[in-house]
Amino acid sequence: MKAGKDKRLTGAQIIVETLIEQGVTDVFGYPGGQVLDIYDALYNAGDRINHVLTAHEQGAAHAADGYSRVTGKVGVVIATSGPGATNLVTGIATAMLDSVPMVAITGNVPTHQIGKDSFQEINITGVTMPITKHNYFVTDITELADTIREAFRIAKSGRPGPVLIDITKDVQCALCEFKKEDIAEAFEQPLASEDEIKKAVELINNAEKPYIYIGGGAAGIGMCEDVKALAEKIDGYIGCTFMGLSVVSSFDERFLGMQGMHGKYASSMASKEADLIIGVGVRFSDRATVKKAEDGKRAKIIQLDADVAEIGKNIAVDVGIVGDVSNAFSRILEQCEKKVRAEWKRAVEGFKAEGIRLEKESEEKDPCEMTPKKIFDIINDVKDADTVIVTDVGQHQMWTAQYARFERARRFASSGGLGTMGYGLGAAIGAHIASGEKTVLITGDGSFGMNLNELATAVSYNSQVVIVVMNNGALGMVRQWQTLFYEKRYSHTVLNRKTDFVKLAEAFGAKAGRADTLEKFRKEFEAAMSHDGPYLIDVVIDIDEFVLPMLPPGGVIENIITTKKQEKK
Repeated sequence: MKAGKDKRLTGAQIIVETLIEQGVTDVFGYPGGQVLDIYDALYNAGDRINHVLTAHEQGAAHAADGYSRVTGKVGVVIATSGPGATNLVTGIATAMLDSVPMVAITGNVPTHQIGKDSFQEINITGVTMPITKHNYFVTDITELADTIREAFRIAKSGRPGPVLIDITKDVQCALCEFKKEDIAEAFEQPLASEDEIKKAVELINNAEKPYIYIGGGAAGIGMCEDVKALAEKIDGYIGCTFMGLSVVSSFDERFLGMQGMHGKYASSMASKEADLIIGVGVRFSDRATVKKAEDGKRAKIIQLDADVAEIGKNIAVDVGIVGDVSNAFSRILEQCEKKVRAEWKRAVEGFKAEGIRLEKESEEKDPCEMTPKKIFDIINDVKDADTVIVTDVGQHQMWTAQYARFERARRFASSGGLGTMGYGLGAAIGAHIASGEKTVLITGDGSFGMNLNELATAVSYNSQVVIVVMNNGALGMVRQWQTLFYEKRYSHTVLNRKTDFVKLAEAFGAKAGRADTLEKFRKEFEAAMSHDGPYLIDVVIDIDEFVLPMLPPGGVIENIITTKKQEKK
């Protein structure tokens, strides 16, 4: 913190000291001309804050995102002006759509050069305005520390999300006194009125078939125990969105899994047949919510969310509770009656049995040895409860949602809202740094090809990341849609690339192997999980493997597709 005889600090030093003050231990980024002073300050504070140099700014943003999802802390990423800042955009948007708390710090040209098309000048606050909770353009050093504190407060308050701070070069060089303050706490959220709680409790007490539907909002505030307790008390069942995976253990008998377009049959059916749905931190989006058949039935809906804009946005609700979701849910749990709903239990057990039958039938009709389910059976058998699973976007992502087993919360990271191909490797590196645990990246050859340069980062930092490339030589999910809905017109989805992922990984300095049988995959995966450092496995799967079951867009549960040859209804 010393700056010669002058007791004041430079703006760059204030940035680093404020980050440390806010509890930041790890940051991700890539240096450049307009952040050289910040990097000089990071160098001098290297014993108190760790910087991870990625191969690309997008990878740094995804790493900060993955770090945040595993820890619940605010992820931090740093980039220079111009292309450095714009390279963060996809990562910032990914965090925004999935409500991930992040602070992005960018440098910009000196204040007197703003608006003059200076080298690498970009109006990054204007660019990112639609994809941040808030952003700042700092041109006054006296406002710098408080701006950073406020950014952290906003990022983690209410519905979390990314905040960007753009700081001009002259502010980074200027001098100012710095006084350390406490960690900025999240803004206090409004509490539900007692009248709202009573309305929700009344609906629960009068329901015959209650269903608890959890999403990313429940994951972000760690509601595992309360959700399980309510399900037990009201004799209800639990389903989730894609973003709600890992909140409740996959082995909990009341947890039915992910519902929706590629969800489990049991959870989708339970959602359809329920007479009460308790939505916690969910948007009721088109991909996740099963459309009911036009039979006049409509479940009562309670929706709890930190964001008032989500209440009733996609589906009409009977009780909408905004604000402190954890507080409201705890009060509901305390006040509702303990019930035994034997008829509902019999119905749900029937859904579960039918789902198992459909999965087994689909598996038996698949002539391939290397089916996704069998691959995940091995992954689940070898990994432990602490293993973090990260995915990219595509078929492999949905297979992970269907077949991966989670025992602990915050052991899953994936791009849900934006669906960012190329998210996985950066996020896996960040997740490993956050957790210290072995991290498994499930990716596809299409997604992996987008940001595979982060192999350099994984090797440089000896990241304990196992990369499982589900290699079918195609953009599998898009090709699946072309098969089902576009009469097999495979327009630019068959890649036919000659890339050898094993040699590629080895060229980066990683260990690698290939598996085209289950026996080989088990051997490679066991070796990878015990290896000290990054390890890539090129897993050869059939180009015609599908994600099943699948509901057609806008379809109802009666339209479910369960086999490859089944025509859409």
